[in-house]
Amino acid sequence: MLALALGTLNSCSEEVNENPLVAENVDASFTITPVAGAMNTYLLTAQPVGVISSKWDTGDGASPGKMNQVISLPDAGTYTVTHTAIGAGAAMGTSSQQIIVAQTDPAKGNLVQGGKFETPADIAKWTNLKLSPSGAAFWSFANNSATIHLPGGGAQEGIYQAIEVVKDREYTIDMTISCPSGLNETWFEVFAGKTVPTSGVEYNDNVVMGISTWDGCGTSKFSGRLSGIGCKKNKVTGDISNVVKFSESGTIYLVIRSGSNKTGNEPITITKVEFRGK
Repeated sequence: MLALALGTLNSCSEEVNENPLVAENVDASFTITPVAGAMNTYLLTAQPVGVISSKWDTGDGASPGKMNQVISLPDAGTYTVTHTAIGAGAAMGTSSQQIIVAQTDPAKGNLVQGGKFETPADIAKWTNLKLSPSGAAFWSFANNSATIHLPGGGAQEGIYQAIEVVKDREYTIDMTISCPSGLNETWFEVFAGKTVPTSGVEYNDNVVMGISTWDGCGTSKFSGRLSGIGCKKNKVTGDISNVVKFSESGTIYLVIRSGSNKTGNEPITITKVEFRGK
């Protein structure tokens, strides 16, 4: 059911100077091993010699990760996995391999509708929360993505949609997120709550994940999966986690809310919003 293509696509290292504190020829090679008993799940193992930290990219931007990184690719398709190895003096090397996923995992289908914002019908699946009556903070939709514009002054705005969940089943939430520069006094939060969103009322039911400059993330430009970039703690688990579970079956609301206290922040863009069974 699964096919794995392990041919290395490219491997390169940045040139470094003769400073002995800067590594040369950082080896970013890695292996890919299917995880037994877990459909479309893979262990990425980087070689450890001369590598201080790793970043991984499965096509949505590079995010900080572990030297032994487990990834899940629920949907059928061909994925290019790129490992960026960071050595002494911030020297870097990169290496890429392909994974071919032959079949979509039926247990991990995306429950979000219109999560890629590709068509007017996709965009219509989302409801504006109207937290900024003046329209100072607002979402725009273009180029298969949604963008929140943040003028500062505490202005914020949210979008949401209803999702049906099953009691005691674990789900994961994620999305691709980017901003071309660092943010200042800005929040971007994702909720999965039972409370029905109400226009003009700040939503605060069950924050799951997000970016918060007060907590130390989003202060420099970023692009990648929110699960790897964000630092907002999950209200239930008390740590950084994108996993949610509910005590009863029924309707919950996936709410994305963002705002800023300061002017001069560039917009935050999202796409590939996902809510999947774990």
